[in-house]
Amino acid sequence: MRELFVIDEVAVDSSLLNRKFACDLLKCKGACCSLPGGRGAPLLGSEIPEMEAALPEVLPLLSNEKRNLIGKYGFYEGDKGDYATTCVDDEDCVFVYRENGIAKCAIEKAYNDGKVGFKKPISCNLYPIRVSRFGGDILRYHELKDCDPAVRKGESDNVGVIEFLRSALTRLYGEEWYSKLEIYAGLKPVEKR
Repeated sequence: MRELFVIDEVAVDSSLLNRKFACDLLKCKGACCSLPGGRGAPLLGSEIPEMEAALPEVLPLLSNEKRNLIGKYGFYEGDKGDYATTCVDDEDCVFVYRENGIAKCAIEKAYNDGKVGFKKPISCNLYPIRVSRFGGDILRYHELKDCDPAVRKGESDNVGVIEFLRSALTRLYGEEWYSKLEIYAGLKPVEKR
């Protein structure tokens, strides 16, 4: 059993402190956006209205098949507390488009182009960290064979998963929380007062 430590009521798998990780899209081809299994990215209930608001800018970036699927079934499924994006053929997230053979997120493209204010679901932004909820958030590493190139790149570039996901962790928990994580991980000295 892996050990957990707690920062402001968020439990963190201690193995995250030593994990190296830096996405290598040219090698993984965006595998995390098209995982087999029929269930897409986990969604917070609060993200659904933001995604609905982004749809007018996002839909033109998608294939006719995906636009039709969203029109017919919607872009998410599940019950309160267990929402996820819908998938195409039990694999691609409905928001996936391909560019040079790489699966990419249409929501993130619209965000990067300055057309929407919502970047993408936090679960996508945090990958390969997954958030479980059991009386509070628990952060764990999700092992995916397709991410082996990211592990090798992280090791080669000496980039830890915590450092790689700084903006996502800060987006979810704030700068102060992330600063405490850095101190705990030994990435930042303790400030003396």
